[in-house]
Amino acid sequence: MFDRLQAAENRYEEMNHKLSDPAVIENQDEYRKLMKEHAELQELVGKYGEYKKVTQEIADAKELLNDKLDKDFREMVEMELKEAEEGLEKIKKELKILLLPKDPNDEKDVIVEIRGGAGGEEAALFAGVLFRMYTRYAERCGWKTEMLDSNPTEIGGFKEVVFAIEGNGAFSKLKFESGVHRVQRIPETEANGRIHTSTVTVAVLPEVEEVDVDINPNDLRIDTYRASGAGGQHINKTDSAIRITHIPTGLVVCCQDQRSQYKNKDKAMRVLRSKLYEIAQEQQNSEIAQARKGQVGTGDRSERIRTYNYPQGRMTDHRIGLTLYKLESILEGDMDEVIDALITTDQAERLGSGGIDDEI
Repeated sequence: MFDRLQAAENRYEEMNHKLSDPAVIENQDEYRKLMKEHAELQELVGKYGEYKKVTQEIADAKELLNDKLDKDFREMVEMELKEAEEGLEKIKKELKILLLPKDPNDEKDVIVEIRGGAGGEEAALFAGVLFRMYTRYAERCGWKTEMLDSNPTEIGGFKEVVFAIEGNGAFSKLKFESGVHRVQRIPETEANGRIHTSTVTVAVLPEVEEVDVDINPNDLRIDTYRASGAGGQHINKTDSAIRITHIPTGLVVCCQDQRSQYKNKDKAMRVLRSKLYEIAQEQQNSEIAQARKGQVGTGDRSERIRTYNYPQGRMTDHRIGLTLYKLESILEGDMDEVIDALITTDQAERLGSGGIDDEI
């Protein structure tokens, strides 16, 4: 453990020297690569510095207590020693979390797909509610959102909506949102006030670059068609909408949000790349995922993860047993408490499964 921490500190110092080297600064590719690694190590090295500082303070306090001290001074040193030891335990926990293996996708932007499930129009309406929730959360985080494709209904919902969120660490925050979201409420169209249960599926995919996924153009079938809005009304008179079929996997992606066929094709390819990347990752990580199948779950979009109960103003995340009676604010994008709890549970689960030893 200490070897890893010391190696990280040595590498950090080495990068500090390199980043001030004019030859490195001129080489933009190398400079960007070093800056990225430097930023990734900064928090760990800073925390290790705290660890060493507090460890020294504890050693100094214990040495002082070996001397003959008057009562008041001894009590003060003992109090400082206790505070330092408590602080050291906290720093140790933080260091263990920082040493956990990083998800290589955590810093990526995301593509979010929301689809109405069981419940017809009510499910489509709630798909619109979730779309608003995630876009509001993105605004709170200072992230950008971009519509990629949508299939709206006449009464204001979505049969499906696909959008991108661009922001630092977007995937690390939203990756646990994939799954089935269940809503219990009285539909606006329901006259006799019965509570209905509907479902919406959410998939959160890391957005990947062209270099991350090799797509053979011969494996694609690209069709164009006329874009339409809610109720089937034509919103333009040209075949600008794009449907791309990846023949080997049978994956189909569509985009009709832009009036330009070229822009729709570009957006559809972004979604296709992310879906193919997800399939490749699932194949590579299936054994690991089975071994770690715990409270937070696997991200499988068929897994029911959360219930939103309107009559009780309650949101319950079934994976971690979290219930909050602040449904209205959550649906307005105040999701920090939910997301932080999911991240904390995942970290605890990985620490408990032997990801980091206890030598520190």
